Amino acid sequence: MTTVRPLIGVSTYLEAGARWGVWELEAALLPAGYPRLVQRAGGLAAMLPPDAPEHAAATVARLDGLVIAGGPDVEPVRYGATPDPRTGPPARARDAWELALIKAALTAGLPLLGICRGMQLLNVALGGTLVQHVEGHAQTIGVFGHHPVKPVPGTVYGDLVPEETSVPAYHHQAVDRLGAGLLASAHAADGTVEAVELPGPQWVVGVQWHPEMGEDLRVTQALVRAAAGA
Repeated sequence: MTTVRPLIGVSTYLEAGARWGVWELEAALLPAGYPRLVQRAGGLAAMLPPDAPEHAAATVARLDGLVIAGGPDVEPVRYGATPDPRTGPPARARDAWELALIKAALTAGLPLLGICRGMQLLNVALGGTLVQHVEGHAQTIGVFGHHPVKPVPGTVYGDLVPEETSVPAYHHQAVDRLGAGLLASAHAADGTVEAVELPGPQWVVGVQWHPEMGEDLRVTQALVRAAAGA
């Protein structure tokens, strides 16, 4: 008997001047680590290019699970803040699309994993705020670093990864005030919230690091199991 692998959508982004072969054109891009992470964890990966927010519910209805990928800073207006000079340029179309996907997934009860920016957007979608700059979590431009993350016992993440682990990370923003209903389920040594989750029957987890750049599949495998109804 063949096991049906659940279909996991992964959000992508648009780049105006991507180059391949003889071409330089606008492209919907996603670092290959994201679909490979889903595949390694036992799922089928579907890349989701930005679309009109009103199509998010119909998109989510075709999926068994959703990953919101990492990327640029969330525009501060989304959580009622004035931009810090160190905050990057806005990605308004992507913010709108991914927030719509998150809200549609929450409404539909779809298993959801937010990675880095995806965790921050999940927090913002639920009314939380962000710290616009933290030191020490992206030490070299364009290079992933590693730092320890300590789980909170008794949480979904803490049950999946009960020990302190070193995670691949690259970010300069983080969760400030938690969104409605969210629990912090892991922290860095400096107190930065490194994982969040939404208690209840729906599987909803966000991680501040980049599991697609590491070897630990436990969180993504849990997403795939939830997507498969296991």
